[in-house]
Amino acid sequence: MTDRYLSVAAAGLHEIEIRRSRFLCALAPVGQEAAAREAIAARRRAEPTARHHCHAFVLGPDGRTQRSSDDGEPAGTAGVPMLEVLRRRGVTDTVAVVSRHFGGVLLGAGGLIRAYGQSVSEALDTVGLVEYRRLRLFDIEVDYTRAGRLENELRASSYSVQETRFEASAHFEVGVLPGEEQRFAAWLAEATGGSSEAVALGEDWVRG
Repeated sequence: MTDRYLSVAAAGLHEIEIRRSRFLCALAPVGQEAAAREAIAARRRAEPTARHHCHAFVLGPDGRTQRSSDDGEPAGTAGVPMLEVLRRRGVTDTVAVVSRHFGGVLLGAGGLIRAYGQSVSEALDTVGLVEYRRLRLFDIEVDYTRAGRLENELRASSYSVQETRFEASAHFEVGVLPGEEQRFAAWLAEATGGSSEAVALGEDWVRG
């Protein structure tokens, strides 16, 4: 099981022009195939005059779900090179849709492969990527006399503070990388003089 993966930072659009054909690549973060299909449909509605709406998407932290479509372009010249860019860059939970407005000049199979791949690659560079990490989440409860110092030490440490709550006592939700639980418990005991323990809350994927 993977502990990290990359996805696009946000939805975005990037355009390139090659021999008068316009290639508009839309990227979006998605978590389910239904969301990816809706993003593809949305691009069809947004660019009704485009001749082709080719797409590729990868889903799941391990990239297990992979789909692509040439949408009328010669087989293997659009969806596959788009998907290959996502795979090569290690990007998942992402859909790419390239809408092509034909400029009247045939590009040939090699030209199409380069154009669709370039469109997705440049779009990824423009939109940017973020890392998600699989973390074990813990709740730490301390009294207010120790809360300020502990929060400062947590934020200066390698551990990730996900949430703070101030109720009858202070609570810090902290993310710890798998395999680091014992080291974190020892760190917490030293930081609080043994006055607090970490209560396990489960696991979650957290944006880095």
